[in-house]
Amino acid sequence: MKRLLFLLLCLLAAPAAAENRAALAPGVHETVVNGVRLWYRVAGRGRGVPVIYLHGGPGQGSQSFAKFAGPELEKGLRMVYLDQRGSGRSERPWTRAYSLDLLVDDLEKLRIAWGVTRIGLIGQSFGTALAMEYAARYPTHVSHLVLAAGIPDIPAALDIQCARLEREDPQAFARAKAALGEGDKARCNMFKAYEGPAAREALDRRMYPNLETMRLVDEADAEGGLRNSGEMGQALAAQGFFGYRFEKAERLTMPVLVIAGGRDLQAVAEPQRALAARVKRVRYLEYPESGHFMFVEEPVRFGRDVTAFIAGR
Repeated sequence: MKRLLFLLLCLLAAPAAAENRAALAPGVHETVVNGVRLWYRVAGRGRGVPVIYLHGGPGQGSQSFAKFAGPELEKGLRMVYLDQRGSGRSERPWTRAYSLDLLVDDLEKLRIAWGVTRIGLIGQSFGTALAMEYAARYPTHVSHLVLAAGIPDIPAALDIQCARLEREDPQAFARAKAALGEGDKARCNMFKAYEGPAAREALDRRMYPNLETMRLVDEADAEGGLRNSGEMGQALAAQGFFGYRFEKAERLTMPVLVIAGGRDLQAVAEPQRALAARVKRVRYLEYPESGHFMFVEEPVRFGRDVTAFIAGR
């Protein structure tokens, strides 16, 4: 009994695992996680927890966020720009292994390898789903959670888009309605409203109130010859990702910041407001004139809001 008590006291007195300074040194890093080579870059003057940016797409990469939001965020935060598996400069798994669970595990293995108890997370678009799932599974390991252009309820967002389509383009809505599968309870199939170039233009208009923003994002994402292969998106779609709903709001016990674009017709604001209403320690911001990429349209405001939130100001 005395020996057991002595061992317990030793464990309690043992220091926490030391941070792996080499793995978090400023600059570019590559490391193999779950059999895939992942790329990330550490930058910034902050000395606090590493704050990981989780990009959208799926499969977009971190290039545009680092270019436009990075300069402001790096003034006060220790930023980590991570390219998820199959994205940006990270390796495409030869097994084509993609899932939300696997992406969450990639993050957790990175945190362990870095030797840090907690990380901050900034997710945008698809990255918000990954950020929410990680935070819900490991709430004690997340210091702050930022969700920009969030997708907490994709079916609800699609129904809102269908309602708008019915008002604004009845013919397109009729096509989308006719494309519903047997037993499908959705209002319409937004992905069948348009075909060919019109479909691409409709998607662009949903995300970009100003198409100049699209040009800036596309140019930044293409630097170095990079592109979204579509591989991750196709894999997740086949797993039913378009039916994704985040249903573990009670697990988000850390401070949460939700930022929605008032003119984002893709990640519409209503589901994001609904999520904020279910989270205890939350701050909700809406940028009335911004779309899906508010960090490109209003980078200084975005950087200051996020930095102040994570710094506790």
